[in-house]
Amino acid sequence: MTDRNHHTAMTTAAEDRENLTYPLFGQAVRELAQTVADDGFEPDIILSIARGGLFVAGALGYALDVKNLHVMNVEFYAGVGETLDMPVMLPPVPNVVDLSEKKVLVADDVADTGKTLKLVHDFCAGHVADVRCAVIYEKPQSLVKCEYVWKRTDRWINFPWSVEPPVVRRAGQVLDA
Repeated sequence: MTDRNHHTAMTTAAEDRENLTYPLFGQAVRELAQTVADDGFEPDIILSIARGGLFVAGALGYALDVKNLHVMNVEFYAGVGETLDMPVMLPPVPNVVDLSEKKVLVADDVADTGKTLKLVHDFCAGHVADVRCAVIYEKPQSLVKCEYVWKRTDRWINFPWSVEPPVVRRAGQVLDA
């Protein structure tokens, strides 16, 4: 492949993706927060789905003046395009008593299959006063249709926090109970 053809192939591959930069993330999360505020929803708790949802939840927490943030560790993607059969909650799992009768905003970076969001939504359902989901991106095949979405896309997404390889590769990062 010549350099010119290689460049064209690289450009085409890049064009087939959503490229979220840190500055664009800042704009996206502010607009997402404004959508939540305009809807009149005032969450008591923001429940982030780690890891990508940590960035979204922290930014939404500041924008919506919510200091009570919780983390739900869910593993679903084993690698690019490689998923487990079903998402799995990893310890420590939040105590439902802490969520009881609260208005909860579940935050994640993307609703792809929606299986992770469904797991977390169902975990909260029946225990909380209200549970709603906020994501930067939602894909058409998502099982969960989020109440708050910055952008809908069917393309692969390059997030600024995961587009670069890790500085250090560590094996066996799934935590045992």
